[in-house]
Amino acid sequence: MRPIRPTDAARRGRSARRKLSPVLAAASLATVLALTATACGPSEDEASNKPTDSVSQPSDGKITIPDDLKDRLKEHGIDLDEWKGGEWKNWDREKWLREAKDYVNPIIEDLWDPDRMRDADKSPEKPVDNDISGDDGVTDPTPAPVSAAPLATPYHDNAPESGKLLFDGPEGSMVCSATVVKDPAHPGKSNMVWTAGHCVHAGKKGGWYRNIAFVPAYNNTGLSVAELENATKEQIAPYGVWWGQWAQTSEQWISQGASVGGQGAPYDFAVLHVTPEKGATGKSLEETVGSALPVEFNAPAVPEIADMTATGYPAAPPFDGQKALQCKDKPGRLSIFEAQPTMYRIGCTMTGGSSGGGWVAAGQDGKPALVSNTSIGPVTAGWLAGPRLGAEAKGVFDSVSEKFAGR
Repeated sequence: MRPIRPTDAARRGRSARRKLSPVLAAASLATVLALTATACGPSEDEASNKPTDSVSQPSDGKITIPDDLKDRLKEHGIDLDEWKGGEWKNWDREKWLREAKDYVNPIIEDLWDPDRMRDADKSPEKPVDNDISGDDGVTDPTPAPVSAAPLATPYHDNAPESGKLLFDGPEGSMVCSATVVKDPAHPGKSNMVWTAGHCVHAGKKGGWYRNIAFVPAYNNTGLSVAELENATKEQIAPYGVWWGQWAQTSEQWISQGASVGGQGAPYDFAVLHVTPEKGATGKSLEETVGSALPVEFNAPAVPEIADMTATGYPAAPPFDGQKALQCKDKPGRLSIFEAQPTMYRIGCTMTGGSSGGGWVAAGQDGKPALVSNTSIGPVTAGWLAGPRLGAEAKGVFDSVSEKFAGR
């Protein structure tokens, strides 16, 4: 996808408005294929797809940091008070990689204020060619572009599970898209969110992103950029801001994921367990938004799928990242590496920022289910590709569900 780079004048105006603070962020890809999101994570020898114990949420809703994690962070030279006070903005590569095994995302109230939510639109992507002639496996002809259509407002009435993912990376505040999914350990009361791996972790040359937060039905009424300048937090985030209490992605993304070449893309998925910014509300995320999608880990083969619908908040030109859009198309196959799983591919003009957004199709029972997520696309923005969810994806999903099963 195209890189998302605001003008110098816009940067100056935005930096004057923003109130900075912390959490862990997400990444984007680029190459002959490029990621459609915005973010980065740890090195191959230091990485793990299972971050060490993070924050916990007691009955009063306050986020606490386990003593053992505090000690480990101190060993990495990280002081939590300093971290919350702005040290999280230190993206020194050596420091970033040292902390790669520890995912800690303490809630910083009002870090994501209206200005910061609106202005988060950066991407570390690099321009790439729309050329996949080096494919090693089965690849169907390039699909015809499908123009992204605006999601009807209010978004909550038409895609209540969808929202925007916010996070911080070395280049600033970043964006992806994400989806509320069902949690088998908490029927009807899920706090689980599905997104792309590159939206929480930078892959083999980085670490976990910081200040990760999910905003369901972001800009629910579809306000224009001008109207958003004076919008309240409740208008922008009508169902609240939910912080990434825990994040997990695939081992393959952490060890292979890169900003060029499409490496790790077939395993580019992640699961978050979230908690409300303002503490316990008595309701889960699923109860708050009124819906959650089941995840289909054994989706029908491409010839058996009539169509898939991808939803996201594209932020790279010609889009502005403030509105939800959708593409609906019959999927084809895309193989980047012969030894790795074939990906789904659809025609779609959505750009950077739509990464991580859910792809919905009929599951084995014929009902709507999440079957993939936006991962990569060409810089010319004519199509998108997403991983086919199998055993690796189910392993990540089950691990997060089981971790919070008794809470």
